[in-house]
Amino acid sequence: MNEMSTRLEPDRIYAIGDIHGRSDLLDRMVIAISRDLEAYPVGTALTVTLGDYVDRGPDSRGVIERLMRNPFQTPLVALKGNHESLFEAFLHDPAVAGQWRRLGGLETLNSYKVSVASLMMGRNYEQAAEDLRAAVPAAHLEFLRSLSMSLTTGRYFMCHAGVRPGVPLNRQSEEDLLWIREEFLSSRADFGKIVVHGHTPTESPEVRPNRINIDTGAFMTGRLTCAVLDQGRPRFLSTK
Repeated sequence: MNEMSTRLEPDRIYAIGDIHGRSDLLDRMVIAISRDLEAYPVGTALTVTLGDYVDRGPDSRGVIERLMRNPFQTPLVALKGNHESLFEAFLHDPAVAGQWRRLGGLETLNSYKVSVASLMMGRNYEQAAEDLRAAVPAAHLEFLRSLSMSLTTGRYFMCHAGVRPGVPLNRQSEEDLLWIREEFLSSRADFGKIVVHGHTPTESPEVRPNRINIDTGAFMTGRLTCAVLDQGRPRFLSTK
């Protein structure tokens, strides 16, 4: 597992949920975090994005372009989501399109100006993969390769989807970190740290004793959520 631990524990973490191609909301969240830092100054801060930058929304390319240049006033740690995994998988195995196109992959292809007409009818996956490989800048591929699976800092463990109960945090599988739902969401177990995650859209942020869910379905609601984590109770910034 590609896990990261911060050497210097930041005084505050800004954790952002699933962006899904909404570069407009990402831009607004950058401003919101900047204003929060002005209103509530802190010694050290870190921004963490929890994955799912691509698919479903209209501007996956723009989201990657922004994140790879770090638009925030703080250092940035970008984690991987299951949709980034599907994006990479399609480039190597076009058959993945059978699943990916149902999960928002067509919107990602559109953002890179790759025709989706044949894919919509379940055909010519190989040609679409070839066209996408030609269209995606090398720097975008490097960004995808650089994504960490999880981040441990202070009392928090951050990942995209969640963790499998009963498995130590440092032994979680990539499959579970990217895809798990029910076994994790229904668990009341003490995971050792509070798990901050996205992946499962909810109307508003969920705060449980063992986890915090900040996926508020930005691509369809227009509401991108950021958890502000410091010494007090979690606060939340929202684009709506």
